[in-house]
Parts: sequence; C-alpha cells; structure tokens
Amino acid sequence: MQADETLTMRVLVIEDDRETAQFLQKSLKESGHSADLANDGETGLSLAEDGTYDVLIVDRMLPLLDGLSVIKTLRANGNRTPVLILSALGEVDDRVKGLRAGGDDYLTKPYAYSELLARVEALGRRTVPEEQQTRYTVGDLVLDRLSHRVTRGGEHILLQPREYRLLEYLMQHAGQVVTRTMLLEHVWDYHFDPQTNVIDVHVSRLRAKIDKSFDKPLLHTVRGAGYTLRDGAV
Repeated sequence: MQADETLTMRVLVIEDDRETAQFLQKSLKESGHSADLANDGETGLSLAEDGTYDVLIVDRMLPLLDGLSVIKTLRANGNRTPVLILSALGEVDDRVKGLRAGGDDYLTKPYAYSELLARVEALGRRTVPEEQQTRYTVGDLVLDRLSHRVTRGGEHILLQPREYRLLEYLMQHAGQVVTRTMLLEHVWDYHFDPQTNVIDVHVSRLRAKIDKSFDKPLLHTVRGAGYTLRDGAV
C-alpha cells in the first residue's frame, strides 16, 4: 500500500515486542513516514510529551507503565496527539476502555499492516489543518503554539499548563459557545461531570490574567450555555 503523497508523518511506536516494533518502524519508513521506537511506557511517555509526533501507536501491555496510563497522562497534560491503540484484548469492554482513556482508534492483534497504515494515515489527516495553524489571534490576544507564549497588546501573559490548554481550546473555537461538557472532555479529559467547580475556578483565573488589566473583555460567560472567546460583546 502506498503512502498518501500529500502527507508525510512522524510516528512514535510504543511497543515492547522488539521484533514487532522494528517491523512497524521499517514498514512505516517504506511507506514514506518516519518512525521512532520506545520499548516501555515510561520511555514512550517521555518521547511523546514533546508533542512533535503526528500519530502515536501504543501497545496496551507495556513494562514500567501500561499503554492506557501513558495515554491518560498525555491527555491530562494537554497533549492531543492522535493515538492508535494496539492490543490483543479485543472484547467490546476492552475497546471502550481504550477509547475512553483517550485513544482515537483501536486495532486488535493480530492485524494486517495495510489496515494499520490506513488507520494511522487517517488519524494523521484528521489533525493536519490544526497542526498547520501555529498561531491563534482574538483581538489583541495572541497564542503561539510553537513557543507556548501568550501575549495581549504585546504584553506577555504567564499561564499555568491547564490555563494554557483552556485558552488554546477556547481560541480554537473563537466566536463559538463552548459548553462545560466540551471543556471537561477536551481540556480535562473527563467523560463525566465530577460535580465540582473546577471549570469555574480555572475560567476565573484565566479571565483575571487575560482581561482584568485591559479595557475590552474577550472571555464571556454565556448564561446557561458555557463560555465564548470573542472580540466584541456577546
């Protein structure tokens, strides 16, 4: 199977079976992509955290740190790199657990390489538009995704990691109403409502940093609906 000519991806394979990992690395390279290897969960997590990969291929059963824990940690830290989970565990409950942990796709062993490649390239195509946009701007508020630097009116704003992820998500959806459920799922990776004021607290902190010292507010509360980031009144 030939690689998509318009898409060359950097893939991280986190797989403890060295023969399988080396086969995947060789095959992905022959298909036109680059591939790095990690043979345990801790090493894989460390490599994945730099955010330079287009797709992660993660085995569930890994030494030192299991695959689902790797994915959960990445999502909790705001890393949105698409993940294809590989596993010999193929029951419905197993697939559901993998997807709810933050996986984007799930492939059961044994598998055909042609199918794995098709799934990896599909995940890569899904994120290309977002990856090409490295800067978001709303009014005089600017978020640079490459440097993780946020400024407003040229003034540097220091954000904590969760505040940065919250702002990044709001800026990705600038002008739209973002619901609490959307924030819980995409910023906190919760697939349930923890019944806490965690969102209100972080929105309040973010608003104090990006709006308090400026004449025009950008972060607005939409009563009964959620929040919106826009340059102008709601």
